[in-house]
Amino acid sequence: MASRKIEDLHPSIQGKARGFLSRCSEQGMHVIVTCTLRTMEEQAALYAQGREAIAAVNTLRAIAGMPPIEGEANRIVTCARPGQSMHNFGLAFDVVPLDGGKPVWNVSDPVWQTVGRTGKACGLEWAGEWKRFREYAHFQYTGGLSLAEIREGKRPPIDQAVA
Repeated sequence: MASRKIEDLHPSIQGKARGFLSRCSEQGMHVIVTCTLRTMEEQAALYAQGREAIAAVNTLRAIAGMPPIEGEANRIVTCARPGQSMHNFGLAFDVVPLDGGKPVWNVSDPVWQTVGRTGKACGLEWAGEWKRFREYAHFQYTGGLSLAEIREGKRPPIDQAVA
């Protein structure tokens, strides 16, 4: 199962993630982290969703230690194959705001725009503004490095982590 721990993120993004959560709290928003570091197997299972038959998806989910899903949950949730997601390198995290203790998954809710602005103010890239596939829950920090550089092992400097 994918991690939810800030400590599992690369040190260059940990401070930004903590700063983001702190700023959300200061603004009266309750936000929880739903995913940080993700294995290649978990990424493969998520990428298969909505692209493969549910039996194949659930086989991949079992290999990754993830629970099975049911029919209507078999929809595309990511465009990133294994090794293409910043989660695979500890440079991304997903969140969900809470209202009365319940997750607000409806991205039309204005709270998502506030969450996005807060993340950007902390130096994070917000996938809610991506053109190709918007992921309102997703924040990442690459320090300007390309995916190719990150796959080669380069990481953002840790001294840039202060939010």
